[in-house]
Amino acid sequence: MFTEENLKKIETLKARYPNTKSLTLPALWMAQEQFGWVSEASMKYISVLLNIPYNHVYGVASFYTMYNKKPVGKFHIQVCTNISCQLLGSEKLVVHLCKKLDVSKGEISKDGNFTVSEVECLGSCGTAPAMQINDDYFENLTLEKIDDIISKLK
Repeated sequence: MFTEENLKKIETLKARYPNTKSLTLPALWMAQEQFGWVSEASMKYISVLLNIPYNHVYGVASFYTMYNKKPVGKFHIQVCTNISCQLLGSEKLVVHLCKKLDVSKGEISKDGNFTVSEVECLGSCGTAPAMQINDDYFENLTLEKIDDIISKLK
C-alpha cells in the first residue's frame, strides 16, 4: 500500500525509534501525504506493517486532529474558531468561505478542490483570525484577504 519510498522511510525510522509503536505518528503522516487522508484500510495496513494493535493506530489517529479521517479537497482550508479568532470574526470568515466556494462545512466542493473545516486552535492567537490551507498559514485575516488568497488558488 505504501510506495517503495515510504517503505524505505519506515525502515530508516525503525533504527531511530525504540520500538515500532513509536512509528505510529510518522506512519500515519505518510499515509495522509500519500493518500490525502487516513482511511480505516490505511490504519489496518499500518497496524500490520508495524506489527502493533489496530486499536493503538486508531486511537492515535482519532486523538490527533491533524489526521483527516475522511477525504478532503485539494485545498483543505482550516479556520480557527477558538476564542481569540472567534472574537475577531472567524465564524463570519467560515460562512464567507463556504458561500464563496459553494461548499458546506466539512464537505468537498463539487469540483473537488476545496474543503472548509473549523478547527480548535492553530496556535496563532496573537495574529487572529487565522486559517491554514494545507501546510500554509494565513493570519490577520479579513474578508478581503480571504478573497485574495482564494483567487490565487483557483
